[in-house]
Amino acid sequence: MTDIQRPEARSPRGFQDRRGSDLSAERRIIARVSEVYERWGFEGLETPALEYVDALGKFLPDTDRPNEGVLALEDDDDQWIALRYDHTAPLARFAAQNWETLPKPYRRYAYGPVWRNEKPGPGRLRQFWQCDADTVGSDRPEADAEILAMGVEGLLATGLTPDQAVIRVSNRKLFDGLFDAGGITDTNQRLTALRAIDKFDRLGIEGVRLLLGEGRLDESGDYTKGANLPVALIGAVETFLASVSNAEASRSEVLDTIANIGAGLGQAGDAALKELAAIDRALNAMGVGQDAVKFDPTIVRGLEYYTGTVFEAELLLETKDEKGRPIRFGSIGGGGRYDDLVARFTGQTLPATGFSFGVSRLAAALRSAGRSGPQTRGPVVVIVFSDDDMQHYLDAVSELRNAGIPAELYLGRAGMKAQFKYADRRGAPAAVILGGDEIAAGEVTIKDLDAGRAQAAAITNNEEWKAARPGQMKVARSELVSVIKSIIE
Repeated sequence: MTDIQRPEARSPRGFQDRRGSDLSAERRIIARVSEVYERWGFEGLETPALEYVDALGKFLPDTDRPNEGVLALEDDDDQWIALRYDHTAPLARFAAQNWETLPKPYRRYAYGPVWRNEKPGPGRLRQFWQCDADTVGSDRPEADAEILAMGVEGLLATGLTPDQAVIRVSNRKLFDGLFDAGGITDTNQRLTALRAIDKFDRLGIEGVRLLLGEGRLDESGDYTKGANLPVALIGAVETFLASVSNAEASRSEVLDTIANIGAGLGQAGDAALKELAAIDRALNAMGVGQDAVKFDPTIVRGLEYYTGTVFEAELLLETKDEKGRPIRFGSIGGGGRYDDLVARFTGQTLPATGFSFGVSRLAAALRSAGRSGPQTRGPVVVIVFSDDDMQHYLDAVSELRNAGIPAELYLGRAGMKAQFKYADRRGAPAAVILGGDEIAAGEVTIKDLDAGRAQAAAITNNEEWKAARPGQMKVARSELVSVIKSIIE
């Protein structure tokens, strides 16, 4: 007999299968955040999962085979297409393609999966969900402030309390001013320096100093090449970071501290201060508290397309792993102003600003904090005894469904004990029993599985459990729907 080569059942690295409770948790977040976006006047938009790689932009280092960072394939017309890695690049393409017919400014929100071709690891997946809101066509700082205020409301809508999350805000022009003063004009050198500064909360001033210089060797032996900034400029950045690292300062106090640092920020830094001051005034006018949105100039964001104000939403909720050890989720969202992204298509600057919730990340964090919400309820299960009585079973399940109650007829071939076990695994609130005696008497036996689980937990003796028949009742067949509704409600 020839051996059959069978494939191994396995998931690709960085991808996950998700069942009912995980899906429900993410759907709740999306529904609640989307309701906030719509109440603030944002229109829903869905773009394709695939985009041409040149539309995705300058984030692909290898143009001959553009699959670094994105999951790409070559179409039959010899053009490369890739799964979107966020919702912002597709928005820029859509705005450029449809600008003449869009209301201006254009306010849209979007949600859905995004894909990254990067090394997977703990908390880092290759496919996850995001929920974004953006305003395209407004250069007003108030547009940034509105996005921030809406982000705060969105975080609260997911079930977080005001002390469990904070949005930190800065402006990339602050460091542009420092780089200008230090004579750094190379874009890649600036980006390397910004990525180093972005690690300030994790590595501290010593680690950032190394990354601003020649580089850093971490505990695992991996070496990260540095930005090679001049010594004087590294010192200026250190002074700046030390001056503004006051977590208790109000937004206006942070701005005063920056203004008092002295020369070195130049025109770009002055522009940043004016923009942040306008955002502060608008946030105050909208009643957004100092603890909900903080100014933190160490926030720079890693993506290349941000041009001004940047946001980072940080989770403060205590979270633990499967073994009960504390873990830090950190960022659960972010965004900022990206005035040059649409210009890639049109050649004309079009101001834009937006914020993105990491839906999958936030759902995972809430689950780690024991805050995943109510467990997904399964359907009521109608037990099957005999093929001869199938019409009675089908009538019962149809009656429940017509009353708006999720219900299913057991369609396996197992006995009654296995069917009850099945209903329990499905998370069914109740099981419906229509045996020959019940049918003849015009009755139905209903097993309240929720009550049965609660009662069984207090019974230690198996014989006692059998005698008590916890959660089981017999009622008239005509009362099936009303009794099931009372159990569910």
